[in-house]
Amino acid sequence: MHLASSAFSDGGSIPNEYTCDGADKVPPLTISSPPKDTASFVLIMDDPDSPSGHFLHWLVYDIPGDARSISGRSGKQGLNSWSRPGYGGPCPGSGEHRYHFRLYALDKMLDIRSGASRIEVEHAMKNHVIAETALVGKYMKMENR
Repeated sequence: MHLASSAFSDGGSIPNEYTCDGADKVPPLTISSPPKDTASFVLIMDDPDSPSGHFLHWLVYDIPGDARSISGRSGKQGLNSWSRPGYGGPCPGSGEHRYHFRLYALDKMLDIRSGASRIEVEHAMKNHVIAETALVGKYMKMENR
């Protein structure tokens, strides 16, 4: 299974339009070669370089197993670290941070309510992950360059 973006390469810089310095748009993401028995996907985007530890920028679950792209309207949107559902783009306080987009293929739909927390989603995923992959982008705020 592979996760890619037409906006940035793995390990590359995330363009401003997908961050707090720009329009804070969801970057285009595509899925290829998932396991044939995938029932759903979960996407977790976080910043492990945040001073508070793994700051959650985006949590999406119950993405249909036949999906080959992920957008702001995909699946159910969970709560991010701002306690809001949906995407919140990179916005590091200082220095360059890494943003991990982790994609999990599951053997079932989670069937939990929209607006769930990361803990709820990870608990529901337990013993149902059949494949996982990641894409990493980097970003440094304009004012810190």
